Amino acid sequence: MTWEDEFRRRMERFHPNSSEVSVGIPISIKIRPTGGSFHRQCSPMAYRKIDEYLKSHPSGNYEFMEHESGPELLVYLAFATAGISLAANIINLVAAIIKARTEGIHLGDHRDAPLELIVRGFDENGTLREENVLTIETWENGSEELIEQALLTATSKMIPKKKGKKSGAIKK
Repeated sequence: MTWEDEFRRRMERFHPNSSEVSVGIPISIKIRPTGGSFHRQCSPMAYRKIDEYLKSHPSGNYEFMEHESGPELLVYLAFATAGISLAANIINLVAAIIKARTEGIHLGDHRDAPLELIVRGFDENGTLREENVLTIETWENGSEELIEQALLTATSKMIPKKKGKKSGAIKK
């Protein structure tokens, strides 16, 4: 099984009814270092802060996944009348993860490469789309406004051209 097949299955499990694209599509927001890793074993202080944040901000509109290469959020990108919409709690969570890593490094976590913010999803033809939207140095936190703008710019490119039609957005 290829990585793309695994990703497709992960997205299908997260949002099995994604064939109707008139209201939105499932996407992945990945926070990954440009080199090295960002997982619980090498970044325990960061993950302590991430765990605290997740515990104090419960939500059912995303799925948080841990990977050796960094955290991933599976979210539903809703189409609004004026374009697209990402919930504020998603943007706040991404900012909290980035801040936790910066603070974790100051508290003794391994210092790795800068973080990349990556948006992934499948287009209306079922083709994987991936865009690196932002690179954040290890000493930077990245403001919520910067993160929101970067995510909205990238996700606007993922809106199907024929909104409202049935789509094989995830199906291969």
